Amino acid sequence: MQANPKITFIGAGSTVFMKNIIGDVLQRPALAGAHVALMDINEQRLKESEIVFEKLVSSVGAQATHSIHTNQREALEGADFVVVAFQIGGFEPCTVTDFEVPKQFGLRQTIADTLGIGGIMRGLRTVPHLWSICKDMMDVCPEALMLQYVNPMAINTWAIAAKYPKIKQVGLCHSVQHTAAELASDLQIPVEKIRYLSAGINHVAYFLKFEEIMEDGSYRDLYPALHKGYADGTYPRPESSWNPRCPNKVRYEMMKRVGYFATESSEHFAEYVPWFIKRDRPDLIERFGIPLDEYPKRCVEQIADWKTKLQEYRAADKIEVPNSVENASEIINSVWTGTPSVIYGNIANKGYIPALPEGCAVEVPILVDRNGIQPTRVENLPPQLAAIMRSNINVQELVVEALLTENREHIYHAAMMDPHTGAELDLDQIWEMVDELIVKHGDWLPGWLSGAKKLRVA
Repeated sequence: MQANPKITFIGAGSTVFMKNIIGDVLQRPALAGAHVALMDINEQRLKESEIVFEKLVSSVGAQATHSIHTNQREALEGADFVVVAFQIGGFEPCTVTDFEVPKQFGLRQTIADTLGIGGIMRGLRTVPHLWSICKDMMDVCPEALMLQYVNPMAINTWAIAAKYPKIKQVGLCHSVQHTAAELASDLQIPVEKIRYLSAGINHVAYFLKFEEIMEDGSYRDLYPALHKGYADGTYPRPESSWNPRCPNKVRYEMMKRVGYFATESSEHFAEYVPWFIKRDRPDLIERFGIPLDEYPKRCVEQIADWKTKLQEYRAADKIEVPNSVENASEIINSVWTGTPSVIYGNIANKGYIPALPEGCAVEVPILVDRNGIQPTRVENLPPQLAAIMRSNINVQELVVEALLTENREHIYHAAMMDPHTGAELDLDQIWEMVDELIVKHGDWLPGWLSGAKKLRVA
């Protein structure tokens, strides 16, 4: 093993995210001398990220080196770890299209990056590029571990495992950590005094245990307090939600109905199920505080904020390097040094959650050390939770199958089976909407699809 790891960052033009991940890495003594290969196809954003990287190194006093690349294969050469964080088609035109076309059919969304018609289209755009990374990795760094931060996480993880089973990968999301902190804030208990067990699929996992660590070393089940707080109107506390536009009412209501709290935000969760966003029920939108078109609003705000931040970074000799809640640096450190850690990650289901289909992407606790990624088996998943997850897995499976077989029909089938889409649109509307989205996305979609004929039903 070489003295310092090589970390390749694909999509390094996502500068804020790169700053968080690499900032975490450089604060770990065993990784402070890493070589970081920054890769992006956008040269301007890549140069901006290089400026931020150099300020990070200076700010923490690390000995890290770097290189910049627009050639993916070149950047991957000899990598030990590959961090992937990109968005095919960007906010404009693709995200805008994912929102505006469904809206013409009366189908409203909040985030549209995981499931629903927006998640389906993003998966079709994204997976072929992830596969291209896997192909290059097999050639130039076959032993590297891919840390995959791209949405739609479950579709991506499943598709990689299906086509490139030898790639070592883990899909990473911060939803478990964020939600634990939000609930701790509601309960007014320090998050370090909370222990929990979560399992499921990405964005539709649940806390099967949520407990307070007591002074005598025992544990107190916190679900009774959460149920009571929601019933009497104490929870959710507005200040506890990381997004002020969306209090956690959706997830508390789901907890009331199914007994457990979901690990992804309420604005996300509202569009994974058929019960909250209904065009003929504006009272539901108001009652549960659901922020329609949230992701486009967030993108506009982030773009404006980044322009200000970039000028600050250019002018500063040193920049703030906080510790993020992302698990990437912990995983890299554990694999590189052998120091064990436990994280939550997404991997192909090989019996890790017996209640869910083999091969689908599941999110479970994972032990990480020099042996790599070692998932934990979680049994006895409550059947009502498994049922909700399967409604999402159906859609994911059909998208993966469409990509593997290049079969356009399965895209319509995926949209038809999506819980929110099926609750709002009839079959003719779904078929017409998919056709329109394929036309509008054009060359952003894989070649077999952008040139395919529309699927008409007699």
